[in-house]
Amino acid sequence: MELRHLRYFVVTAEELHFTKAARRLGISQPPLTYQIKSLEEEIGVKLFDRQPGNVRLTEPGEVLLAECRVILERVAKATERCRLADAGRIGRLSVGFTESASFTGEVTWVLQKFRELYPEVDLTLEEHRTEPLMERLRHRQLDVAFVRLPIGRDSDMEFKLVSTEPMVVALAKSHHLANKEILELTQLRDEPFVLYPRPTRMGLTDQIITACEREGFSPRVVQNVPQISSTINLVAASLGITIVPACMSTSRVDQVRYIPIKGTELLASLGVAWREDSATTALRNLLALLEESKSNALR
Repeated sequence: MELRHLRYFVVTAEELHFTKAARRLGISQPPLTYQIKSLEEEIGVKLFDRQPGNVRLTEPGEVLLAECRVILERVAKATERCRLADAGRIGRLSVGFTESASFTGEVTWVLQKFRELYPEVDLTLEEHRTEPLMERLRHRQLDVAFVRLPIGRDSDMEFKLVSTEPMVVALAKSHHLANKEILELTQLRDEPFVLYPRPTRMGLTDQIITACEREGFSPRVVQNVPQISSTINLVAASLGITIVPACMSTSRVDQVRYIPIKGTELLASLGVAWREDSATTALRNLLALLEESKSNALR
């Protein structure tokens, strides 16, 4: 039994006239009559009571008509959902991001726009540090991740730069350097630092430590915290200073001062990483929105 046999039957049952049904189906009457007879033989029941000038459904035909309409409706729905999936309009998309990425305009715009344009895609968000995000990408536990550079080289990964911004010193407003308009890294030589972990020298912390080492000192880290917002909270409590991307300078401004850094190219670069071998249409739609956000920023 094929779907076309069911369609032929439904149209004939609706018309109760083989010539009209054949015309509606775009075929001649003899093939239609043959297909209906074949269907009756396959099922083993009579579907139509044929009298000269009068065709009506038998009781088994009435039952089959109701079932066929359900089947054909489900097939049509399944076909449409397949097309929606192919267009990336339904499905699932898991997105990872570092905490500081959530303060970046391009990222928040893309996520908001994606939800607006593709409301039927199940968009899940996961926040973590760069290293765990990359590891989850490698194991296909995430589809895409917004991460901080530097990241390790990985031939299985695709990567695009999203934005680059200066990093700034964050210190309590009561700090003795808080009245400065600009600071050099060397002025932080003896300061207690609050930083985020860097088990494999990946991400922002690596950049900070490397920049300090180029200036001839290693930062005196008095506290490692799991999240970048935690560093700001500890800075506000005068437990130390930290260095963060400029996008974080809207956090705790009542208690924390953010000061530019002079004489160094200490930049926070944000990128997006994904596995090309498992990229879905939904992911490509998100990446297209990201390109759109970058184009809008250049206008």
